[in-house]
Amino acid sequence: MLAAELQSELSDAGAVTLGPVGTVEDTLDLIQSEQRIDGAILDVNLRGKSIFPAADLLAERAVPFVFATGYDEGAIPSRFADRPRCEKPIDMAKIKQAIGCVIHA
Repeated sequence: MLAAELQSELSDAGAVTLGPVGTVEDTLDLIQSEQRIDGAILDVNLRGKSIFPAADLLAERAVPFVFATGYDEGAIPSRFADRPRCEKPIDMAKIKQAIGCVIHA
């Protein structure tokens, strides 16, 4: 439900969205199938699986991204320490600002 609300908010702000995607496998497939991705918002845990393989793939492609998570910073691998993290419950204004900042950095 949160993902659908976020997708709607981003679309209303003029973004073209590719998700939401509900599994890590589907996220990896989407990243691999899309020629251009300007930015991503990744929930750290999708159905009990870590999103970090998708984060690695985005980083390899130099796609900026933001983590959305209920976990503290200790749950994020050190290789992603510089990535913005928005804590749950998600504040829509803050996450839109965070993704805008990384895309336009």
